[in-house]
Amino acid sequence: MQGGGRPIVYRWDLDKTYLSTDFDSLRGLFRTAFEPASDKRTLPGAQVLLRELSETKPAGIHILSGSPEQMRKVLEEKLRLDGIAWDGFVLKPSLNRLLRGQLRFLRDQISYKLGALLRSRVTSSIDADEVMFGDDAEADAYVYSMYADLCAGRMLPADLAQVLAAARAYENDAAELVHLAEQLNHSDIGRRIFIHLERVQPSAVFDPFGPRVCAFHNYFQPAVVLVEEGLLSAEAALRVGLALVAIHSFSPEALGASFQDLARKDLLSASTGQALRAAVAASDARSADKLAALSGLDAAITRTALPERALSTEQVNKIDYVSLLPEDRARALRAKHRARSRRVR
Repeated sequence: MQGGGRPIVYRWDLDKTYLSTDFDSLRGLFRTAFEPASDKRTLPGAQVLLRELSETKPAGIHILSGSPEQMRKVLEEKLRLDGIAWDGFVLKPSLNRLLRGQLRFLRDQISYKLGALLRSRVTSSIDADEVMFGDDAEADAYVYSMYADLCAGRMLPADLAQVLAAARAYENDAAELVHLAEQLNHSDIGRRIFIHLERVQPSAVFDPFGPRVCAFHNYFQPAVVLVEEGLLSAEAALRVGLALVAIHSFSPEALGASFQDLARKDLLSASTGQALRAAVAASDARSADKLAALSGLDAAITRTALPERALSTEQVNKIDYVSLLPEDRARALRAKHRARSRRVR
């Protein structure tokens, strides 16, 4: 299923987006680095959604992770264990850059991830729209938004150069990224940017990026938004939701509450509500928990007034990425401190 007739490419981060990882403590960092593939935990619903998206035959599924290149074997093994296929898999060349004395690169997510995105776009033979998945731990919303605006021509290479200078990117990296941005064939490719609220931040912290960014609490939510986008069937979204209930012990009320959260943010239209109700009616679920979840979802849809059209994702205001950079970094730092405080308690 391809919305609007254009091919779709999906881009996924791994840590805290697909895998449940702990980088907020030294102990967690070492455990993540050395644990075998079979011990790595997938975030609830992520595996089911990614497999459902694979069934739609997209133009590509590309994985972009900040994990070091040395973890490729174990991460690929984990994805294979989960039954996930991919078309591209980029990991961070941390050791290589460390040996060159470039210590700042270890914490630099902007030039690393943006560079990988731009290289992929410039060298691709497919003119596709893109849907991107990340998390709130670092700068995913910032990087994905900037990438989409560069592709659309809303951000100029000269603007990018200012951001990279403010981010203290290495000169060679900055020069390469500006050169890549100059080679882009401008097209408004950024369909959606999904940000997993792994650190339990309020979704409003991402409002400066506009309605294109959708912050979510569980994977039923992006599945439903993708129904709205015409990229996923209501039946597939329902399978994601029921997997959360059956496999991950989500409460039966969670699906209805998740739907209403999306409705309050004006992300859904009446047609999506109707499609979900039809999928609920046609479901052959048997277990008590699933039936309760379906009943709760149906009730939530019934009592929620949905507009004929959802909030438009078209970018109206130009984002000042230079001014937004320190604000976004402060957000990530506050969230990290909160995560540490919760663990101490």
